Amino acid sequence: MTAESYIPTLQRQIRSGERSAREIVEYYLERIQRLDGKTRAVLEINPAALSLAEKMDAERAAGSLRGPLHGIPILLKENIDTGDQMQTTSGSLALEGHRAAQDAFLVQALRRAGALILGKTNLSEWANFRSTRSCSGWSSRGGQTRNPYALNRTPCGSSSGSAVAAAADFCAAAVGTETDGSIVCPASINGIVGLKPTLGLISRSGIIPLAHSQDSAGPMARTVTEAALLLQALAVRDPRDPATADSRAEADYSAWLRPGSLRGIRLGVTRNFLGENPRLAQVYERALETLRHLGAELIDPANLENEAQYGKSELEVLLYEFKADLNAYLQEHPQAPRRSLEEIIAFNQRESARVMPYFGQERMEQAQKKGSLRSKRYLAALEKNTRLARAGIDNLMREHRLDALLAPTNGPAWLIDPVHGDLFPGGGFSSAAAVSGYPHITVPMGYVFGLPVGLSLFGLPWSEAKLLACAYDFEQAAQVRVPPRFLAECSAEQTA
Repeated sequence: MTAESYIPTLQRQIRSGERSAREIVEYYLERIQRLDGKTRAVLEINPAALSLAEKMDAERAAGSLRGPLHGIPILLKENIDTGDQMQTTSGSLALEGHRAAQDAFLVQALRRAGALILGKTNLSEWANFRSTRSCSGWSSRGGQTRNPYALNRTPCGSSSGSAVAAAADFCAAAVGTETDGSIVCPASINGIVGLKPTLGLISRSGIIPLAHSQDSAGPMARTVTEAALLLQALAVRDPRDPATADSRAEADYSAWLRPGSLRGIRLGVTRNFLGENPRLAQVYERALETLRHLGAELIDPANLENEAQYGKSELEVLLYEFKADLNAYLQEHPQAPRRSLEEIIAFNQRESARVMPYFGQERMEQAQKKGSLRSKRYLAALEKNTRLARAGIDNLMREHRLDALLAPTNGPAWLIDPVHGDLFPGGGFSSAAAVSGYPHITVPMGYVFGLPVGLSLFGLPWSEAKLLACAYDFEQAAQVRVPPRFLAECSAEQTA
């Protein structure tokens, strides 16, 4: 099997007998063993991976298929519960040894679709909500994940390992989670497709939470087609998660992926998330020209102006919800070694040499001081967030009769710096879609000195199919993605 065999190819090979599920798993395991020492993307391999593959091969031979992903190896972000031998710790030594009693609902859905859970990926510890100066992709359990395009560069976070693993061909596709930017930023910076869906399209049950008003899992894959196939398996209503009760999932997301999907589509060009990088601006302009060539009608500019109005209130909500939601998760998992945020903070202090060698836990300490979710301050901040974030998008799209909005997802990856933490260079978009709960997809757009940058499309609730269709049409026309080469530092060779 050659590198980067996409899910439809793998499905075809398995059906024809050219490859078995076991052979595909063996390929990924060998590749992880050979290359992941450079990136540290995979935190844990499922010890049952090969036996599961053999079982799926036997089921196929007997004419019994579990679903459309039968035998396809998928990696999960390590904050997602699996009821097997693998741990769920959110990358933290404070929960080391914790094994969930049952699968998260989305993992159950994946298994029903036939997916083979290959292992779990590293992440920014506690979904990047431990410190005010954290280093994306670092966890006390897994160490520092590195960008496969330039190993001295950030993978972004918090779904760092999932993005790197998909980009580096360590799996067919991966699942990440996002509260604000944690799928789309690492997807963009590692040159893959990432989809943060409408809040409630995918169940949150069995995921170590950050904040229930914004948390969502989503697919991370090398192509739009693979993201659509994975989304299809994930988008299932969960009786334990009330947010999914109003879900409007499509019967078949991949059916929307057709050439010509952008013809006549009205897209709003936001320019106030571009930052100061002139090379990023050049890549964005080329992407806009491609969209025009494909028949999209660009409304330029169509700036989303009010994001700064809810920056402080968003943090306030996250602090309140992190404490309440994490405590609730730990109470539902009595086998966990720590039973509350307070106990985790105390553990981190005792084990600071191992847990906090580079940065502290200021965010956790701030959250611990917050009151309950009945607090007037929390409720006021939540109302402000929801009202402003949704109104900003709704009004802009209504005014210009838009199908979606465009933005550069991020600037290129910055240097890993554990001394100072993340040094975001400016530019990039995630908060409006995250706070509103609206869908957001990023697709590879080009390169700046060999470092990938993505194009974001975001829109109204339950518009995932339309966003996937637009992203697919752009992807097929642009054809910009180049596989990573695990270089020590960035190169001008791949500059777009």
